[in-house]
Amino acid sequence: MNTKDIVFIALFAALMAALGIFPPLTIPAIGVPITAQSMGVMLAGGILGSKRGALSMVLFLVLVGIGFPLLSGGRGGLGVFAGPSGGFLIGWIFAAYSVGFLTEKYWTKLNILIAGLFCILGGVVLLYAIGVPWVAYAASIPLSKAFIGSMGFVPGDLIKAIIAASIIVTVKRSYPLIKR
Repeated sequence: MNTKDIVFIALFAALMAALGIFPPLTIPAIGVPITAQSMGVMLAGGILGSKRGALSMVLFLVLVGIGFPLLSGGRGGLGVFAGPSGGFLIGWIFAAYSVGFLTEKYWTKLNILIAGLFCILGGVVLLYAIGVPWVAYAASIPLSKAFIGSMGFVPGDLIKAIIAASIIVTVKRSYPLIKR
């Protein structure tokens, strides 16, 4: 890892913090807020690639764990990982990695539709596969109720995936950070 990699990782951790400025909307049934930060996860993977994207999420979550109030709504500290959002937070690492991995693999064919598909697969489907079971566990509710409650997030997450895909493709054309 070189200095440039470290700068990009730190930059995207800072981007996640900046996206946390937008106030969260919480769905009362499951207690997990809707935030702009899930779009940052897709951007990190799609722009930085799998390794740097995942590492930017690790850095961000370490800062949150230390107690910096970087999550939407000014949340931070180890307690957030034990709450209903904890699975989604940890899932950010895997989501950024998977979006980055798919983007790297299909770099030469990347367009807005393919990038959108990768953002949906990694940034929505995989993220929900990790986060929803944790919601059920942390909130002591049936998995089916957690799944149904989480469906309220899908429309917004699909919009975020489309926005992220358009940004990823624009960055690829103008200043590609992933080397092929």
